[in-house]
Amino acid sequence: MPALSSTMTEGRIVSWIKSEGDKLKRGESVVVVESDKADMDVETFYNGILAAIVVPEGESAPVGAAIGILAENEVELDEAKAQAASISATSSSFSSSSTTQAVVTPTPPPATSTPAPALAQPPTAPAAVASGPMKIVATPFAKKLAKQHKVDVNSVVGTGPYGRITAADVESAAGIAPSKKSAGPAVPAAEPVAAPPKAAAPALPPPLPGSTVVPFTTMQSAVSKNMLESMSVPTFRVGYPVSTDALDALYEKVKPKGVTMTALLAKAAAMALVQHPVVNATYKDGKSFTYNSSINIAVAVAINGGLITPVLQDADKLDLYLLSQKWKELVEKARGKQLQPHEYNSGTFTVSNLGMFGVDRFDAILPPGQGAIMAVGASKPTVVANADGFFSVKSKMLVNVTADHRIIYGADLAAFLQTFAKIVENPESLAL
Repeated sequence: MPALSSTMTEGRIVSWIKSEGDKLKRGESVVVVESDKADMDVETFYNGILAAIVVPEGESAPVGAAIGILAENEVELDEAKAQAASISATSSSFSSSSTTQAVVTPTPPPATSTPAPALAQPPTAPAAVASGPMKIVATPFAKKLAKQHKVDVNSVVGTGPYGRITAADVESAAGIAPSKKSAGPAVPAAEPVAAPPKAAAPALPPPLPGSTVVPFTTMQSAVSKNMLESMSVPTFRVGYPVSTDALDALYEKVKPKGVTMTALLAKAAAMALVQHPVVNATYKDGKSFTYNSSINIAVAVAINGGLITPVLQDADKLDLYLLSQKWKELVEKARGKQLQPHEYNSGTFTVSNLGMFGVDRFDAILPPGQGAIMAVGASKPTVVANADGFFSVKSKMLVNVTADHRIIYGADLAAFLQTFAKIVENPESLAL
């Protein structure tokens, strides 16, 4: 299972493009995987035959676990199928600890002439070695270690399936302590399952009679993880009322040309960020922060089963009509779960708008890796008084910005909001 995004921990098989027995060429799409953000085609990095499918359609597997077994030629098909059967038999208890290569994983070492086991097996008896292939067989990582430590692979006794030489075998022959990565997973893999005592700490009440327990989707799991990460950031919030009469008038003029209110707000935010780059900055490591070279406006979009933030890249440099066209394309791809990683994880500032639902104000949670997020409420008629004491009715919306207080201070945010309000209240520059 490949890692299709920086936040992905597991993926679900949407569909297999190839079937068992199909010949594969490097670069061919083999399977469609649902990540935490989108459905993506996954290519194979090797030539060979898809000997066995380990994870069927509709099921999930953690990143790094085997989802299929690749054989280089027809001679090795039986061995590959036997491995797949062994993996399937143990996946129910050890699926979360799978650590070796899968057929379509994009980051494994170069493939060998024998399919690599997706789950390291317990040491087998010498008889099992005799029943397997007579040639010397070693995993790619084992060969790499043997070369590094100048160990003759032919002199190493393999403890893997059919006498396969594993990384632990090479380390043992070289006289070094086996690393955690190459150690047999049968014992270590069980430790994390029983180790954390805090899992039993919270006493959850029993479900009410007739209740239905619904597991998180992959996207919901990612959102949950990101929100917990966000809560560790010291944030503060500043609200600002903005008159929208002029913006509403401009919107009525450009709406027939395909311009959306989302594009107007994103463009206004981007233009304000040009003048206040610190609000577009990103916290780094506790010792520094980064002034981002691009202004990429992420906009929160609710989709079936979750939430995603398509990114309008270089929003300050695009004209309003091109920005609107780009936004429509992103929304279509988001709802079809076809966004590419750079189209949802490159945001430097986020806009979340609930105004279309009549919400007058709300606070947004800061996304990980960004300095600020702006929550936009509905524009509503409001009674205001001028300096002479005369009353009038104007449309106003309340904008709340949540910011990372480690890099953005109150004065920075107040100045940004003043600039944003001036742009919205005098929106002629948005259409230039």
